[in-house]
Amino acid sequence: MTDQLNDSYDVVVVGGGPAGLNGALMLARARRTVAVIDAGAPRNAPADRVHGLFAREGVPPAELLTRGRAEVRDYGGQVIDGEVSGITRDGDDFVVTLAGARTTRARRVLVTSGLVDDLPLIPGLRERWGRDVIHCPYCHGWEVRDRPIGVLGLGPMAIHLALLFRQWSDDIVYFAHTNTPPTEEELEQLAARGIRVVPGELAAVEITDDRITGVRLSDGAIVPREVLVAPTRMLARAAFLSNLGLTPAVHPSGAGEYIPADPTGRTDVPGVWAAGNVSDLSAQVGASAAAGALAGAHINADLVNEETRQAVETYRARALL
Repeated sequence: MTDQLNDSYDVVVVGGGPAGLNGALMLARARRTVAVIDAGAPRNAPADRVHGLFAREGVPPAELLTRGRAEVRDYGGQVIDGEVSGITRDGDDFVVTLAGARTTRARRVLVTSGLVDDLPLIPGLRERWGRDVIHCPYCHGWEVRDRPIGVLGLGPMAIHLALLFRQWSDDIVYFAHTNTPPTEEELEQLAARGIRVVPGELAAVEITDDRITGVRLSDGAIVPREVLVAPTRMLARAAFLSNLGLTPAVHPSGAGEYIPADPTGRTDVPGVWAAGNVSDLSAQVGASAAAGALAGAHINADLVNEETRQAVETYRARALL
């Protein structure tokens, strides 16, 4: 189900995940005209369940989004299937262009387009993503508790993740792969926690009967494992913002690229807010939804301030007549 795209809105929300839908819900309840434009490619699509979400623990992601879409529509908001290809400024407004050359106008824009996980080209890794290749202990740790887990040496957060996953299993192996070698302090921490370090580059993920059975190294050795933790390079979906001069920045953690925004979601471009994973790489579903709600409230307040200034100018002009 998709709604008809109108010519203009108070706010266009780019992205229909938890941040976008909750932001749109706040705006629709504030009696704003709002459209959520969703490309239908959620980051957590491979996942069976959402975890760590108060009162909705274990809900399938698709069910959560279906409910969210319905709630936005209940208050008069629109949800439109489509991909935003570009945004430009035209006077005080924004022109939002969708793939297929459809356009609409908006007074404000809320960017909640999320991110993509960039995985190395290790055979078998992408195929198991979201199943027995995971990345977040708080999203998946309980489900893989007490199993043999391997943490891949990918990026600056890998050793930190190995130490975190030790909370859920006492059988953790850290595969050094091509990552920066651990410092003496890190080696001591890993050893103290009983985490074995395996040197050598990864060649492939071993899969038998639709499940991971181990990791094959470049020298042919196979290390048995049932679950792999793959820290990804997380990249904000934000190419459509380039005409506004808003481009992703390297995250301070080194874990990827994001759109910087203040605590309310306001970006460096006036009239544009960002919420969810596009501006917070580590945000889970609950945090993303909360950020969307906060941004929606601040966007409404910004519009109220603008409308008040305009009303005062009109009031003064009439007083002079």
